[in-house]
Amino acid sequence: MRLTWAQPEDLLAHELVQAAAEGKDAAALADVRARWVAAGGDPVPAVSGAGPVPATPALRALARALLVELDALPAAPAPHEPDDWDAIVATLPAAPDLPDRPGAVGSSAGAAVGTAADAAYADRVLGAWTGRAAGCLLGKPVEKIPRVGIEEILRATGRWPLDRWFTAVGLPDDVAARWPWNRRSAPTSLEENIDGMPEDDDLNYPILALALLERHGRGFTTDDVAQLWLDALPAGRVFTAERAAYRNVLDARPVPETATHHNPFREWIGALIRTDVLGWVSPGDVREAARLAWTDARLSHTRNGVYGAMWAAALASAAMVGDTVDEVLDAADAVVPPGSRLAGAIRLGRDAGRDGDASEAGVRAGLDAIHAAYGDLHWVHVLNNAAVIAYALTAGRGEDGRGDFGASVAIAVTAGWDTDSAGATVGGVVGALQGVDGIGPQWTRPLDGHVATSLPGGEQRIVDLAARTVALGATPVVVAGGAAQGATEGARA
Repeated sequence: MRLTWAQPEDLLAHELVQAAAEGKDAAALADVRARWVAAGGDPVPAVSGAGPVPATPALRALARALLVELDALPAAPAPHEPDDWDAIVATLPAAPDLPDRPGAVGSSAGAAVGTAADAAYADRVLGAWTGRAAGCLLGKPVEKIPRVGIEEILRATGRWPLDRWFTAVGLPDDVAARWPWNRRSAPTSLEENIDGMPEDDDLNYPILALALLERHGRGFTTDDVAQLWLDALPAGRVFTAERAAYRNVLDARPVPETATHHNPFREWIGALIRTDVLGWVSPGDVREAARLAWTDARLSHTRNGVYGAMWAAALASAAMVGDTVDEVLDAADAVVPPGSRLAGAIRLGRDAGRDGDASEAGVRAGLDAIHAAYGDLHWVHVLNNAAVIAYALTAGRGEDGRGDFGASVAIAVTAGWDTDSAGATVGGVVGALQGVDGIGPQWTRPLDGHVATSLPGGEQRIVDLAARTVALGATPVVVAGGAAQGATEGARA
């Protein structure tokens, strides 16, 4: 059985990369690598989660032992990249004073139920759900295909620069063989076969977040997240860090060890794609959105992986009340530790977007700069994808500053790397700012108003998901005790 993101011989190569990024002892890492190579192991991380050649029992046993050694090595001190909530907050600037509904003034200016501000909030939530689905769907068939391959496909089918759905119609056989579609997505995500939003983890997690909040409210703990995964999330529909954390939960490991034990993906993008809803239900309160995201993300991620989740939640929160893309990005910056590598990636993306334009040449130059900085990272890492998200939002913000939906998601997708996740996050922000009408029927009509899911209950209507989100957003904010809320979380039997 070819099991991705879980086989010890595949995890080891990724762990060597992650351990180096954390500043673990270089001599010890070199020794582990040498022993692995001498035994016949491949030190090159697998692109797709599993190497092409199954390991022998002896080699797999060695990989397990070496992973234990690597886990035991201490990471270099990183006060600028803390993991605990209170320590993270200590690095942050003051939270921005945003309205809690579109059109309100000041964070204390609440709007009564039934007012125009509440109606505007509901419109933004519906736009966010719709935009997230459309952006995700655009990127699905080319997930894992590198930037050069995406461009070759689009040129071969007469769709470069990207301004509509991908198609296999007219695609030459040699191009198709060189750059095969994502095998799960091609049957449901090309222009000729789209029939609603197909199942995807980028939509499963927001739907799961609704269930989490409906079950536990804002006081949920990281253990509550783990229990809900076991109750509702099929193990085969989790990937990278989430798959490692799922295994650790079943092994009765406590939080936050669930995020670190044999989990080389702990600074990848997985947590970032889980937290939009946590921002949508916290309109204008980016700090609260980030706290909720931290509570969720620490099950599976550390450091920049957690900050990515916090940033995405803050983007979603600010998009509920902000007037422009730049305002949303400014507000979300306030929840990212300023000395972190994620903050640097976001700055690079925003700077590239401000320095260029959305023309073909301008986008090429911007993406060249991002790939020059982060081209060595795996396509599911948080840093390269966060830079792309920040760039796509900035470069695609349009004349009115509220974002051109098609341009923004097209930039996110043609950047390569995690195309559906980046498209989803960008689509959610611009969809909130523009509303469903501003997204446009070209992108909304194929969704047919529904989302398939592998979660209990099956297919969901987007309007119902939006209504549930709005109901949660009307709940008064009750801030839990920060890091203390997780202190009593223990191992599960």
